[in-house]
Amino acid sequence: MLRRFAILSLLAVAPLAAPAPADAAQDPRGFLYGTVETDSGNRYTGLLRWGREESFWDDHFNATKPDEPATGALPEGYQPRSRKVEVFGLEVAGPWDRAWATRQFVARFGDIEEIRPLRGDRTEVRMKSGTVYRLGGGSNDVGADIKVRDATLGEVEIEWERIRSIRFAPTPASARPAGERLWTKVRTAVGDFEGYLQWDKEEALTGDKLDGETEDGKVSIEMGRIKAIERRSRRASTLELVDGRRFEISGSNDVDADNRGICVEDARFGRVEIPWDVFERAEISVGPDSGRGYDDYRKGGPIEARVSARDGRAFSGRIAFDLDETESWELLDGAQDDVSYSIPFERVARITPSSRSRTEVVLEGGLKLRLEGPTDVSESNAGVALVGPERPGSGPTYFAWDEIASIELER
Repeated sequence: MLRRFAILSLLAVAPLAAPAPADAAQDPRGFLYGTVETDSGNRYTGLLRWGREESFWDDHFNATKPDEPATGALPEGYQPRSRKVEVFGLEVAGPWDRAWATRQFVARFGDIEEIRPLRGDRTEVRMKSGTVYRLGGGSNDVGADIKVRDATLGEVEIEWERIRSIRFAPTPASARPAGERLWTKVRTAVGDFEGYLQWDKEEALTGDKLDGETEDGKVSIEMGRIKAIERRSRRASTLELVDGRRFEISGSNDVDADNRGICVEDARFGRVEIPWDVFERAEISVGPDSGRGYDDYRKGGPIEARVSARDGRAFSGRIAFDLDETESWELLDGAQDDVSYSIPFERVARITPSSRSRTEVVLEGGLKLRLEGPTDVSESNAGVALVGPERPGSGPTYFAWDEIASIELER
C-alpha cells in the first residue's frame, strides 16, 4: 500500500517537461487552412481540423465513388469475379455479385481545391486538377464537424449539415496551431519506418492526449510529453516520458490491440499504416517542420503508361487503373507483411503482377515492394483500360488483370 501511494504521489507532484510552444519552432505551412462558408452566409477562415483527426495537407479525405467505372462503361471483355457467400450452409446472393462495386475515394487534402456538402451524405469535391467528383459517405470524414481556428473569433466548431463550402488555401506564416506536429521512428517486426505520426489514426499534435490506465488509476497524457511507446502485449504498453519515467499502461485502444492503426507519413512511400500485431516500439518527438505546404502539391494530371500483355500485345496512353484511378494524385493501395501502404501514382515507376494475390511495385528511385490486397494488387483488380480522346481506332484498349505482364508509368 505504501509503494502504491508513493507512485501515485510521484505522478501527482513531479512536474512533466512541457513541450515547446507551437510558435517557437514549426513553420505552420503543413497544417490545413481555408475558408468555411455556412448556409447562413457566414465565413470563417483559419486553420482547419476534421473532428479530432485530420489536420495536415498529407492527411486523407475518404468517401465513396459513384457506382460506375471511370471509363464510363465496363469494357468489352470485363469479367467480374463474384464471391460465393454461404449462410448456415446455404449460398446466398447480394451486392457482392454486382458487376461493378462501389469504390473508395481517397485523396490527400493537399490535392483538393474545394469540398461542397450536398444533401444527405452526398458531397462534391473539386480537385486542383479541375476534376469534380460527386461522392457518397462511407467514412467519418463526410459528416464530420469542422473546427476552424478563426483569427478573430478563436476556435469555432461547425456542424457538417450547416456547411455550404470548404475552400482550401496556402497556410500563412502568421497562423498559430494548437500544437506542434509529431514525428516518429517506428520499429516493427518487419522493418523500420520514419516520418510524421498519426497515432491510433487520431493523435498527431503535441497537445493531443493518449488515454489509459496505470496501476494507480486513469491517465490522459499529452503526446508531446511522451518519449516512447513500446508494445508489451495485446493488452498493454510501456510508456517512457520525456522526464525519464516509465510505467505500464492499458485499458484503452490507444495502448492495446484495439488500436486502429499507427500511421506514418514516410517520405519513401507516402502513408504507411502499421497494425498492432507487428508494432514493437515508437520513438516520438516534435517534427523538423509541419510538412509540405498546400502549394507543394502539384496540380494532378492523367496517369500515362505503357501496358504490356503476357501475349506480347501492348498499348500506351492515358489509362484507368483498376477501371477506377485515372489521375496521378490517386493512391495505389496494398499490404506487405501486414503493413498497409497508400502510394501516390506519381511516385510509382512500374507495376508487375506476379501472382493472383501479389504484385511487385517499383517506386521512383528503385525501391521495390511486393504488395497484396483486396483490389489494386490482386486478381480482384478490374483491369486497365485506355481512356481519353487519343484512344486508337484499332488495337487493344483494355487488358484484364490476369492478361497484364507489366505497367510502365510514364512521366
